[in-house]
Amino acid sequence: MLINPYTPGAGLIPSYLAGRDDTIQAAKEIIAYVAHGYPARSVIYYGLRGVGKTVLLNKIEEIADEYNVLYEHIEVSERSSFKNAISLHLQKLIRQMSVKAKAKGYFQKALSVLKAFKITYSPEGEISVGVNDEIDAAVGVSDTGNFSNDLTELLVSMGALAKNSESAVCLFIDEIQYLKDDEFEALITALHRANQKGLPVTLVAAGLPKVTKIAGDIKSYAERLFSFISIGSLESESAKLALAEPAKQLGISYSEDAIAEIIRITEGYPYFLQEYGKQAWEFIKNNAIDLEAVKAAYPAFEKSLDDSFFKVRYDRATPKEKEFMVAMVECGELPCTVAQIAAKMNTAVQSVSPVRGQLIYKGFIYAPRYGEVDFTVPQFNQYIRRVHAIKQIN
Repeated sequence: MLINPYTPGAGLIPSYLAGRDDTIQAAKEIIAYVAHGYPARSVIYYGLRGVGKTVLLNKIEEIADEYNVLYEHIEVSERSSFKNAISLHLQKLIRQMSVKAKAKGYFQKALSVLKAFKITYSPEGEISVGVNDEIDAAVGVSDTGNFSNDLTELLVSMGALAKNSESAVCLFIDEIQYLKDDEFEALITALHRANQKGLPVTLVAAGLPKVTKIAGDIKSYAERLFSFISIGSLESESAKLALAEPAKQLGISYSEDAIAEIIRITEGYPYFLQEYGKQAWEFIKNNAIDLEAVKAAYPAFEKSLDDSFFKVRYDRATPKEKEFMVAMVECGELPCTVAQIAAKMNTAVQSVSPVRGQLIYKGFIYAPRYGEVDFTVPQFNQYIRRVHAIKQIN
């Protein structure tokens, strides 16, 4: 059996990670900087679904391991409690640093601040570091009920522990756009204060395109605190490598026209490339994948995307939200204006605005410019055309 080297999935690192060398190198410098005890500018990767943002986070976590930087990974969702999650993960980081005897005083202070924080925001959680009964909660420090203040106190005390125990910390947060405004503001404020105090704490996060506007609206200095890095589809040469290199390692080659056809259909989106490569693998002949094989694999490629990548998202939408998205597709070229959508739905702009807001919150669409919307999922309009048999507008 010839092993299939392509790995379409949520955050799975492909066997050959193409087109991200510069991004990874820049992240490596950030990790190296914080590993040597210096504060480092946090980074947020943003882009559409399927471009490999989570893959980047997972790859950078491997780099953090190489540099002995302590880290925790948090995935935010619409329904999860970030306050509970941050309590748990900062507790784990503090606990890992507790073995450094030289920083015992800083550990006790961090644990005291953590204890007060958890009583306020995660009372059901337990602090199991072996000294639960010996350290009192820091009353009036991180239990004020002001989440921005309390998270700042906790992050700074953890950062001081890291600095004085010769440790370094990196928080990885995926789907950061799902943070509530008060949570995002608190995180920005806490990181800003940790940077001001020169603590070895940084953040590497990923989110949908709207995250840049959210952060800027919440704190005007967010653009100085974070490096916002756009992650998009792969350029032609990188897309070729993403397809050809995994096959080459197993003695399989692609014809030039086969690669060109896959890139044309997938538009260079990493997830789609992995999915098409996986399906084309089933049509290998004489240790090669030619144009005929690519065309033969197309129905399976399309069905796999429709049944998983697209459908699991579309099924989350309400009937009214689906009606809004169908109207988007009927407008023809994207992005389109909310006024155009309202006209297609035979209603007023004011009537569709709440639906627009909900779709943005859920991560279906985003606003590339004022008054316009587009899908956060590449080729989602094509999927909706197939589902609703909408004719292409020429």
